[in-house]
Amino acid sequence: MKTRKNFMRCASQAVCLLALGVSAIAQQPIITTIDAPGAGTTGGYGTEGIAINAAGQIAGLYAGSSNAMRAYVRDTNGRVVMFDGPGAGSPSAGVPFPTVSANLGTYAVGMDDSGAVTGYVINAYGVAHSFLLAADGTFTMFDVPGAGKGNGQGTFAGSLSPSGGVIAGWYVDATGMSHGFVRAGNGAITEFDVPAAATGPGLGTTTSWAQCVNPAGAMTGFYFDQNGAAHGYVRDPAGKITTFDAPNAGTGSGQGTFTWAINPAGVTAGTSQDNNGVYHGLLRAADGTLTMFDIPGAGTGAGQGTQVEGIDPTGVATGYYTDASGVSHGFLRAVDGKYTFFDAPGAGKGSGLGTFPMTNNAQGAVTGFYVDGGGVYHAFVRH
Repeated sequence: MKTRKNFMRCASQAVCLLALGVSAIAQQPIITTIDAPGAGTTGGYGTEGIAINAAGQIAGLYAGSSNAMRAYVRDTNGRVVMFDGPGAGSPSAGVPFPTVSANLGTYAVGMDDSGAVTGYVINAYGVAHSFLLAADGTFTMFDVPGAGKGNGQGTFAGSLSPSGGVIAGWYVDATGMSHGFVRAGNGAITEFDVPAAATGPGLGTTTSWAQCVNPAGAMTGFYFDQNGAAHGYVRDPAGKITTFDAPNAGTGSGQGTFTWAINPAGVTAGTSQDNNGVYHGLLRAADGTLTMFDIPGAGTGAGQGTQVEGIDPTGVATGYYTDASGVSHGFLRAVDGKYTFFDAPGAGKGSGLGTFPMTNNAQGAVTGFYVDGGGVYHAFVRH
């Protein structure tokens, strides 16, 4: 509301209104596109933003039309530094998005507040080995003892706690089954399985990228039952595992409850897919209270709906919704349930295209990627 006091501070009403307009414009968020040098410029190739820390540094990966998947870090001044992890494979042709575990190259998927990065490399034999890249540029490579050594197997670091030290991830054994792991700051690795997880190729326990472990060492992820349906879990720092399912979560293969992120307060963020293949947003408080929501305008067909990808320390969640035309749009959900919607400039407007936020920080910055009208991927930061 414009008060009498506001107007009295201005020499004239016209000048005051102009000043108010400039101030409002200055406060509008800015979306900046990030294209890593060497990223492909044809459909299926490009750059993705995955993790953002408190300072606004970003870690991600990019696909070139003539090289393996490569990783990058973007500093707060906008400088992009590319890197390849030790032992990363180099294919004869480019590796496109979307990524799968057997694609050769380097994957930077987690970052702490010091600027250290974690992720994994896929070598020439299709085996994954994990790394920790310190802020000073030192690489530490590691493998979980039980990890398999065949194509599509190995160790996949997924997340680095904001305060540093703790890495959460998963590994695939020689049978093709997934298991969770936690790596402490001293390098000690603890392997674990959710007791209810099914055994067998493609089943077991897994985690995700970027925000699945919090400063205290609590982590979240999902496991699969014998039907291939997913169920959420939270593992506390002492190793106690609590499982949960979203209401009306699907029970078929590839359906169910998926959790991607956990903040310092223990709030878990993710999505559920129902029996019709529709996605719904999910937030789980530390006491187990579940909040389900659907973005207005989200489609109600298979592959459409609402997906939460990240949550910041204050409880603001980010993600995207896919409308009835198959186009995805970014959103932020405040703690009080209010939404802010956004589309990256240049995002495509056809099915499978649009804006895909991945993670956010307490300063209100969001990173992710958008897919343009030609199917090219571009990372972005909204700040």
